[in-house]
Amino acid sequence: MNNPCRVLGRASVLAATWGAAAIALAQTPPSLADCATIAADRERLACYDRASGRAIADAPVPAPAPRLPPAVPPPVLGDVSRQPAGALRAPPSLIDSAWGFDPDSNRYAIDLYHQNYLLFARWTSNLNTAPYEPLFQAGGQYGQLDSTEAKFQLSFKMRLWTTDDRRWGVWAAYTQQNQWQVFNADLSRPFRETNYMPELLVSYRPGVDLGGGFQWNLLNLGFNHQSNGRTDALSRSWDRAIATFGVERQNFALLASVWHRLKEDQAEDDNPDITDYYGYGSLTAIYKWRGNSFTLMGRGNARAGKGAVQATWMSPRLLGLLRAYVQAFSGYGESMIDYNWNQTTIGIGVAINDEL
Repeated sequence: MNNPCRVLGRASVLAATWGAAAIALAQTPPSLADCATIAADRERLACYDRASGRAIADAPVPAPAPRLPPAVPPPVLGDVSRQPAGALRAPPSLIDSAWGFDPDSNRYAIDLYHQNYLLFARWTSNLNTAPYEPLFQAGGQYGQLDSTEAKFQLSFKMRLWTTDDRRWGVWAAYTQQNQWQVFNADLSRPFRETNYMPELLVSYRPGVDLGGGFQWNLLNLGFNHQSNGRTDALSRSWDRAIATFGVERQNFALLASVWHRLKEDQAEDDNPDITDYYGYGSLTAIYKWRGNSFTLMGRGNARAGKGAVQATWMSPRLLGLLRAYVQAFSGYGESMIDYNWNQTTIGIGVAINDEL
């Protein structure tokens, strides 16, 4: 009978021998034929590496994540110095929009200038018939003018030259105003008065901070001719050198103009006292609120005690560019033929633009 201890010892020796053989067999490189029978690509490639005695390559180390640039705070609208190229900029101001001071504006722009409007009906408190009486007498009949008529104004400007940054510019401008007796069928509905005003202007944007949020953004220097194109008793005209200063703050702007009349030959001057009534300058305030636009203009000669005031209102857009428009005037010089005539007028119609 065998000794149990001896049997267990032999079994241990046999197990150790088999384990060693299995380890040796596992470490024995497989043949190429063995590798060819493996279906999976990854395991088959690893088998070929073992068969050739080549170590399996370590798994690639992932590349480090790229470093992101530091976060840039969002630009502040209006602070162009902190904005990167192509960033959103604040919309142009009232003056910048009107005079093309935005560097991206069209170099040779054609734009609106003074108010463009049509008053369907404009009523006057004091009808001026005196200048027309010689014409009625010469025609052998008396004509009666209507105190209610239509009135319209066309005004535009064109930039002829500018610098690359648009701070300097040369403009040509034209404004025409008409008083039309459209309701006067007895006189064949004539144009009672037409005023023509061509101008040549040099514009500059000073960009001076005046404090309190106010900016001095406009300086215009120019030559202005205004006349009614008539002859003899109805002729009215004058030439001026004009400087205009524009200050603004958000939706409010103030335009101050001063002028000097250029002398004419005394024998040919049809209105030598025109500065007594028009004065030597004007002041215009413009305020925009919720699409509405309000203007108030005053001018005159304090020494002569004569002048005029005009107030206008424009509604938000009603149809396309059209806006409801109301104009009230009181004083001297609503037109050239009425330069020395005092009256109060009020009219209602439509307009497409304000002064700014």
